[in-house]
Amino acid sequence: MPSAGRPRAFDMEAVLEAAMLLFWEQGYEATSLTQLRAATGLSSASLYGVFGSKEGLFEQVVQHYTKGPGSVTDVVADESAGPRERVERLLHGSIDMQADPSHPLGCLVALCGTTHTSGEAQGGVCAVVSARREFDRARIHTCVERGVETGELDAGTDVAGVTAMIHGFLLGSSTQLRDGVPAATLHTAIDALLTNWGRTEDG
Repeated sequence: MPSAGRPRAFDMEAVLEAAMLLFWEQGYEATSLTQLRAATGLSSASLYGVFGSKEGLFEQVVQHYTKGPGSVTDVVADESAGPRERVERLLHGSIDMQADPSHPLGCLVALCGTTHTSGEAQGGVCAVVSARREFDRARIHTCVERGVETGELDAGTDVAGVTAMIHGFLLGSSTQLRDGVPAATLHTAIDALLTNWGRTEDG
């Protein structure tokens, strides 16, 4: 670790951005320390000194991602808009972000660390992305509940089921985009999905 008062000789945001793009493109397990050192410009000593491990770097990368591209999901918690509008903006906005050619396709949280393998580090990686998915799932659930409260959805709506439908689409769009499904097709699919929202302003 750097001694007290000694400034770091690197740009933390640039390091996290470079590592994020690499993990996002290749996944956690396939990304080697050699590749991370090359992408970030950090030596092994600096990488371990600052982040403790590859897992520690990944944890900070996920935080960096959720404050950057991943923040597109924050719209679902915007109470200034109606529940249906929030879901619509969440899904369309997420597709726009995931299909943006300035970074790897898909969602880092959906694509990285989803396979449980042996080892404490791998378990920690799974826990990091699982916690973020649960956070997004909970916010969608709250939004759907609000839809029932406001009458946008029928009183008998299966809130858990609708939540799973929306969150499942959100996560599944990553593999669709990686498989070459056009973003325009996924936007059309969102419009079809939202016809099942229940009561609408016209209904």
